[in-house]
Amino acid sequence: MKIRQDRLAVNPLQWVASADGWIDPTLAPPLDDQLAVIRDAGITALHSAVPGDLTPQAYADRLTAYGISPAPGYVPVRLSDDEVQRQTFRDTAARVAAEHAALGVPTVFLAMGMAKDAERVARPAVGHLADRDRLERVRDLLAETAGIIRAEGITPAFHPHVGTWAETEEETRFVLDTVDASVLSFGPDLGHLAWAGADATGLVHDYADRVASVHIKDLDLSLAAQARDAGWDYRKTVLAGLWSEPGHGNADIEGFVGALPDGFDGWLIIEVDRGARPTPQESVRLCGEWAVKHARP
Repeated sequence: MKIRQDRLAVNPLQWVASADGWIDPTLAPPLDDQLAVIRDAGITALHSAVPGDLTPQAYADRLTAYGISPAPGYVPVRLSDDEVQRQTFRDTAARVAAEHAALGVPTVFLAMGMAKDAERVARPAVGHLADRDRLERVRDLLAETAGIIRAEGITPAFHPHVGTWAETEEETRFVLDTVDASVLSFGPDLGHLAWAGADATGLVHDYADRVASVHIKDLDLSLAAQARDAGWDYRKTVLAGLWSEPGHGNADIEGFVGALPDGFDGWLIIEVDRGARPTPQESVRLCGEWAVKHARP
């Protein structure tokens, strides 16, 4: 597979997976504890998320002390008619992009965000309540936010995500086809696209010249299909055991990575939204085993 060791990172969501099938950042252990486990697992880069009590330089120094480099982080935005809330999203995008610039990380993932009570969280992965007018508003919001990120010298990579208003293959293609490549790049997530029944490998192939970085996930494809057919909600699907460490599900990771263009120098970031192992530490260790097995110097 086309995986460079110096471009392989982890976003250790295992630590923040909550008992109700959601994500709770307050569950994360201290940064130093995470870094020690990641280092010992043989992973040398981390999804960037500068804590509020650290400057970008202090964060970079902390990572360096463990032999870890910063990798692309994440900017979520949501549709809103509240101008104060919209400005908050703009300010957050500018801040995260500026932090990435200070860290020397050239790319950030840009996605629509989601809330527990969102309509597509209740009926995920099937394009529930699809609406062209709303999708155009989503497209416009992503393009506006991408411009804010570009102003900081950072490349925004559109990241389709189940449970949001941009989750399906059709919606992904619409956004990419109607926003110029000079404004918005592509940051596909194998797991979320596969959960939504999309051809993730085909999307990477068709938009190869726009792929800036990717998220690597593994999952149970049969369970994903069962959940779509039965109308399970987001959290029920996750709690049923959707996600697994790379190499322990049946997603086509090899095909997904193989579709990347020759000479691809973007980041591949391993994510396990909810570990299939007894502890987050064990889950991260298995991610490291997969990374060491498949990455080349």
